Amino acid sequence: MNINLSELSPNKVYHTMTQTVVPRPVAWVLSEHENGKFNLAPFSYFNAVCSNPPVVMLSIGRKPDGSDKDTFRNIVERKKFVIHLAHPELAPQMTKSAKVLPDGESELELVDMDTVAFEGFELPRLKEARIAFACELYKLDTIGESDQNLVFGKLLRIWLDDEVVTEDDKGRMKVMADKLSPLARLGGNEYVTAGSILDIPRES
Repeated sequence: MNINLSELSPNKVYHTMTQTVVPRPVAWVLSEHENGKFNLAPFSYFNAVCSNPPVVMLSIGRKPDGSDKDTFRNIVERKKFVIHLAHPELAPQMTKSAKVLPDGESELELVDMDTVAFEGFELPRLKEARIAFACELYKLDTIGESDQNLVFGKLLRIWLDDEVVTEDDKGRMKVMADKLSPLARLGGNEYVTAGSILDIPRES
């Protein structure tokens, strides 16, 4: 099969890309609404793009009515946000938090999840998550004919559950991927977990 994307509608292009650019890490983003409540939403157009400074990128679409999503608006207005990676036990809550709610309502209440203080950062983190990134807005951009919003966030702190951290044979920190067990996005309603992990040294 040889697919010419220029012959497909935007919806079919999206359907094709999300099934072939896989797996994709899922950023589960906590941001603060102007009323003080916390918004929580997942985004799978997400990855690290720079390490000096440490920057990640989120690509955030729009609501069905064409307006900005709460996450984007909150980040633009208050600059700070927290990204989590969910593990399989949190899959139902993460998926449920993608529901479009009226402005100002909190997905935390919808999914019944708790937060705890993120030491050294203004916003809290999800208590149940095994990893959290404290981010501040670094740069904004738009791309595409539908003005997809690109959010570049500078990482200020990373919180890791002690249970997922060890040392390698050189004494460096090692995050155990099997213990972290991050959910990654496939197409449709499908996700994948860490599964088999290959350790393949590079040739010098």
